[in-house]
This record gives sequence, structure tokens and C-alpha cells, in this order.
Amino acid sequence: MKGISYSRYGGPEVLEYGEVRDPKVGPDQVLVKVRAAAVNPVDWKCREGHLDALLDAVFPVIPGWDVSGVVVRPGAAVTEFSVGDEVIGYVREDFLSRGTFAEYVAAPVRTLARKPRNLSFEEAAGLPLAGLTAYQVLVKALEIKRGETVLVHAAAGGVGSLAVQIAVHLGARVIGTASERNHDYVRGLGGEPVAYGEGLAERVRALAPEGVDAVFDTVGGDTLKTSANLLAPEGRMASIADPEVVGHGGRYCFVRPDAEDLTELARLAEEGAVSVHVQETFPLERTADAQRASQEGRTRGKLVVTVDWETEPETE
Repeated sequence: MKGISYSRYGGPEVLEYGEVRDPKVGPDQVLVKVRAAAVNPVDWKCREGHLDALLDAVFPVIPGWDVSGVVVRPGAAVTEFSVGDEVIGYVREDFLSRGTFAEYVAAPVRTLARKPRNLSFEEAAGLPLAGLTAYQVLVKALEIKRGETVLVHAAAGGVGSLAVQIAVHLGARVIGTASERNHDYVRGLGGEPVAYGEGLAERVRALAPEGVDAVFDTVGGDTLKTSANLLAPEGRMASIADPEVVGHGGRYCFVRPDAEDLTELARLAEEGAVSVHVQETFPLERTADAQRASQEGRTRGKLVVTVDWETEPETE
């Protein structure tokens, strides 16, 4: 099959488009014909070796963890899905090797849910990793309750935009940091935008004089200290960007595949509580360009790679 792979750590130039190994379908996996795969910052961080201390890389690596597509073969033990089912998945294993930037992926059932019927394949591909991150931080780590005020950093980004929507759905008031050009976008999601940069603390205090009940950090660094000082008494903070949050009394969170959580996200999407904004799509052979755009860090919503449906797999 055709796919993207890299045989060493490095910049976007190490990504190659061409023939890659066909996936084997284990008993608890399904073979998914990929329609779209979303791009996430973790993709280029893995490619550059930043997660080498956490995840072994079995080269050549096919990158990518997000997927939307159609089941073409269930594994021998699978009863949850049938041929033709449209699915989404956060297809992360505990090593780097068999990713989603390819024509097919063998996805463990524990990573999948049914695709929301009202989302396109491109939109649906942007839901799993970012949506699960937002959901697990807000619901499980921060335990957001109705009536609370939540500060979401980078509220126009992939994770941030979904965090705003989920927090609003939970009944919270949301203040979201964003560049000026994205303020209307954040308002449209249900948040109250504030600008980045010098004076951020004062701008947030003007909106929440008593402090915020919770902070969802996606930036790290100096933002952690600023955020900690904005918390109300008994306030909580979680970061997906910087383990140093623990030193500020918060929690560091790393998203995990969870079929039940992903099914709940799909339900929220079908109810209209959550939507995915796709800023740009790229054909599979331009995955390197998509990762370059992601690394620039100015994305509103999601970048998505789309896959041609011309070939059939030669699977073992």
C-alpha cells in the first residue's frame, strides 16, 4: 500500500511517500480503509525524537494517530464492528511504527468508535486525539462542574477549540486565550476571548475578579506561573504541554485511547454540541507540508490529510 514513513528522526524532509508494508490484522483489530487522518503536534514531536524516552520507534515508522475511515475486515475476535462500518479512532500503540498516514491501518478495537453521521470524514478525523484530550482533561482531571469558570489556553487551536465547546456543554463559563484574529472564532465556540501576551493576567482578572476555578493549559512554560496566580481558592490546573505543572499544584495529562470516551464525543458531535473546524486539507503525498504547517503553530482548528481510495490492500 501507499503511505508515509520515516527511517530516522529529523525534520519534515525525513518523511517519504511510497510503498510501505501492508498491515497484518490481529484478532482484536480491524482493518480500516483510511479516508482522512488529522495532523497533530505530537506527530512532528515524535518524528523529531522528542518522545523517544517514552515510545520505542520501530523503523521505518508510519506516523499518525488520528483516523477516520471504513472497516474492510474485522479481526478474528472482533464482534463490535462489521465490514462497511464508518469509524473514527485514536490509534496509538505503546511504540511508534504502524500509524494512520497510509491507505490502510490495522486499528485495535479499543481505539475506535463509530463515526458521527453528521461529520464529514475530514471533520471526523480531527475529533479523536484532540477531542479525547479535551474531554479527559475537563471531565476526568479537572472535573468541571456547571457554573464554574474555566480558562482555556490556545482556545482556537485543535485541542483548545474542542475544550471550549465541551466546557460550555458542561455548563461552564469559558475564557479563552487567542490571537486577535481568532477572537470572533472563539466567541462563536461559546468562549470569551482574551489576547495573549503582556497584560494577560490583568485581562483575565477583569473578566474574573475572584479568579478562575480551573485552567486548561496547552502552552506550558511561563504560562503555568501566570495561570497558577489566576486560580481562585481551591482552583485546579491541568497541562498537556508541560510536566512542570505539578510544581504549581496541577496535573500533567497525556491522552489515552478510550472507546467509551470516544463514543461519547461522537454522540456530542451528532447532537451538535461539538464541531470540528478543518482549516486545510492535504493529499497523503503532501503530509510533510501538513506537518510543516502544524509546526508553525498558527492553526485554527485542524489540519487534515486525505487519502485516495483507488487501491485494494494485500494484507497478511
